[in-house]
Amino acid sequence: MTIFEKIAAREIPAKIIYEDGEVIAFHDVNPQAPVHVLVVPKRAISRLAEATESDQALLGKLLLTTAKLARDLGIEKSGYRIVINSGRNAGETVPHLHVHLLGKRALSWPPG
Repeated sequence: MTIFEKIAAREIPAKIIYEDGEVIAFHDVNPQAPVHVLVVPKRAISRLAEATESDQALLGKLLLTTAKLARDLGIEKSGYRIVINSGRNAGETVPHLHVHLLGKRALSWPPG
C-alpha cells in the first residue's frame, strides 16, 4: 500500500479537507505554498503515464475536485497552480497518481 492508500484507510493521520467515494484531499505535510493540498484518487493508478481510457472519468473528477477545493479555499480569484508529477525526473516520490493544488502566493515560471 502507498502512503496515500494508508491515509485513505486512516492508518496514517492527515489533515483531510475533502472526501467522497472516489477521491480524498488533504494538506501536504511538506507544503511548498501557503495552500498546498493533495487530491488523490482512492483507486491506485501509479502515475499519469499508466492511466488508460477506462480512467477518463476519474481523471476528470480529480481536476473538477481540485477546482472546487480552490474555490472552497479562497484561491480561485487570486490564482492557483495544479501539478501532476509523472516519473522520477518530474519529482514523483509516491507511485500513486495525485494532483498538487498550490496557491496563496505568487508562483514563479518556469517551475522547478
